[in-house]
Amino acid sequence: MIIKELNGHKPKMGKDCFFAENAVIVGEVEMGDQCSIWYNAVIRGDVHYIKMGNKVNIQDGAVVHATYKKSPTNIGNNVSVGHNAIVHGCTIHDNVLVGMGAIVMDDCIVESNTIIAAGAVVTQGTHVEGGSIYAGVPAKKVKDISTELISGEIERIANNYIKYSGWYK
Repeated sequence: MIIKELNGHKPKMGKDCFFAENAVIVGEVEMGDQCSIWYNAVIRGDVHYIKMGNKVNIQDGAVVHATYKKSPTNIGNNVSVGHNAIVHGCTIHDNVLVGMGAIVMDDCIVESNTIIAAGAVVTQGTHVEGGSIYAGVPAKKVKDISTELISGEIERIANNYIKYSGWYK
């Protein structure tokens, strides 16, 4: 893995985290406990800070970045960022699933207990309502989320990634 200090900022990691051998973490990045950064994922805190809570998984090929001096990236607890997704200069609250290949752009706010569907594009400045599912290009609310989806998908995936990372340690 590449963990690189840049411009006086060294990434800070919590306890019990997993980093794939070819994951890249650069600059002003801070993450909580039980996070996992998977193969070919890039978290680049070079132009603004990136903060992640506990139980965050950044899956294979995903990119987390920010916008220079304008839009940092804040990710809450219990968040899964799916394979090849892009999270850029936005705020994602707790208990969120960002689906595979989805894009969440600058200045978006994704409230808690939300699913961003695979392939969705959440355009700049969108406020994603908590307890909902957003899909499409541009992403729009398609329905309210059920309690079953919160536990069956959002929580299940976040917990599974803690289990999967244990296999590699």
